[in-house]
Amino acid sequence: RGGYRGNSDRRDDRRGGYNGDRRDGGRDDRRGGYRGNNDRRGDDRRGGNRGYRGNSRDDNGMRPDGRRRDHHNGPQRSGYRENRVNDRSNEPEIPADISPKELDPAIRQELRSLSKDNADKVAGHLIMAASLMDEDSAKALAHARAAKERGGRVSITRETLGIAAYHAGEWKEALTELRAARRMAGGPGLLAVMADCERGLNHPDKAIELGTSEEAAELDPEQRAELAIVIAGAHHDLKQMDDALLVLEPETAASDLPEVTALRVTYAYADALALTGRTDDARSWFTKASKLDVHGVLDADDRLAELSE
Repeated sequence: RGGYRGNSDRRDDRRGGYNGDRRDGGRDDRRGGYRGNNDRRGDDRRGGNRGYRGNSRDDNGMRPDGRRRDHHNGPQRSGYRENRVNDRSNEPEIPADISPKELDPAIRQELRSLSKDNADKVAGHLIMAASLMDEDSAKALAHARAAKERGGRVSITRETLGIAAYHAGEWKEALTELRAARRMAGGPGLLAVMADCERGLNHPDKAIELGTSEEAAELDPEQRAELAIVIAGAHHDLKQMDDALLVLEPETAASDLPEVTALRVTYAYADALALTGRTDDARSWFTKASKLDVHGVLDADDRLAELSE
């Protein structure tokens, strides 16, 4: 059944998957990369497509101990330079009208550890990866891989590749890159995406472990609710229907959620009720979801019709 899944058949019929999309038509002037919480828009090539961003990034290539990272001493294995030349010759083209200045200033600051020419190329690939995320996940992934190949020691390139791989259904690659981004940048973000990747790899138990980790307690309200939706889905995978309800119940009473996130929680809770056989309660919550859904992104009305048959 559909629900609020973004562009996706990427979860087949798994309920409770993380969704990085906001469909409320909101816009602001921050551009490029993956910033903010769950705030991606697909209609702005200049980085309007955004998702989770971790916290406490180390800018200008500085280590936590104050020493500068060395971005020039790459692996010296045989054929390394030749392979890099080949990779760059095969990387996707960046349209001529894409300017690095369109990238979010904070992300441009992170790229200052790279040479100017290389930083501009990485910026172009990040912008293209963000803009193509919904319409062509394969091309977005290609641009994200190119950004990482050119700037793999800058955390935003690893995070962008992780999100792009997630949208393309490349769960293992997504987890690898998101873990790398978290090691480099710190902070509790990205847990919901990582947990959903674990579900994609048929590891719902590992998804649940992320939901009970110490870092989960550090999430802001929106990230916390998104993680709860994913963890509820993991319990559904394990046929633990009552546990799914218990995970979602605190979020249904939360007063600190953005409207779109509250909408997703309402729908997820209605779905969880339906799966436990509590049909009357499910109808009540699908009705609430329908009333909250002012932009028509959910299939709550269809679900209500199904439950009335």
